[in-house]
Amino acid sequence: MPRSTAPKKPASWTVYMVLCDNGSLYTGITNNLKARLAAHNSGKGAKYTAAFGPVALVWKKRKKDRSAASKLEASIKKLTRKEKEALIAARI
Repeated sequence: MPRSTAPKKPASWTVYMVLCDNGSLYTGITNNLKARLAAHNSGKGAKYTAAFGPVALVWKKRKKDRSAASKLEASIKKLTRKEKEALIAARI
């Protein structure tokens, strides 16, 4: 059977925030949000969420590539708790 010559669709990346069981917010990036959330909730995600999980998704935004996602993640991590809550409330 011949292999497809169609170009692969580039993977999109998602910047996300989750609310941990202890009330804290964790921000990360992934190219497979469903799997990443499952990993966080099984204790195999980040060390932080393993310690303070389980988590609930409270905000997400897709980006076209890893670089754009990483830049947004870094800017979100610099926000205060109040600013992060405003971002969540605005669903931007």
